[in-house]
Amino acid sequence: MSEFLHRYGSQIARLTFEHLWLTASAMLFASLIGLPLGILLTRQQRLARPVLAVANILQTIPSLALFGLLLPVPFLGDRAARLAIVALIGYALLPILRNTYAGIRSVDPALIDVSNALGMKGLQRLVKVELPLAASVILAGLRTATVTCVGVATIAAAIGAGGLGELIFRGVASVDNGLVLAGAVPAALLALCADGVLGLLEKRLAVKR
Repeated sequence: MSEFLHRYGSQIARLTFEHLWLTASAMLFASLIGLPLGILLTRQQRLARPVLAVANILQTIPSLALFGLLLPVPFLGDRAARLAIVALIGYALLPILRNTYAGIRSVDPALIDVSNALGMKGLQRLVKVELPLAASVILAGLRTATVTCVGVATIAAAIGAGGLGELIFRGVASVDNGLVLAGAVPAALLALCADGVLGLLEKRLAVKR
């Protein structure tokens, strides 16, 4: 183990940071898009089906194919990291969007009637009633999206965006299991840690609900 860490430790640390940066950037933008859009769909029901259908289609495109489709896009193809982040946003969007929509829609209509009777406006009702009650469901979507991003980000190395996938691709190309493990194990640990932390937070919010 000491020899393994001495040989690959610096590379693992650098690529882990790149992997975290790609994932965190994609999750930030996906949340900024998915959460408000999910809330909007609960107010505009006629838009829900087509918007969710588009998000579903993005989710079904194979990751490597999506990276390839984005390569000719202006201002993306010449920046591998930017292209990878856009592709990761596409994969993270569906769980966030769907869970935000489903969580708010699942709030008991009787509570909505009570809040209206108390004179709450739309924004007050959203902040004080709907979002607190839907928080655990929304966080479950964020949890799924984060784990998905960590996994798909390994493919970003195929277009030169860096991350732990770089070690995996190098290991496969040179038939070196050590390199493959050097990339795969940290990526799996990142996914497990993210899932565990968000799972605990989800459980706390579920109890409060």
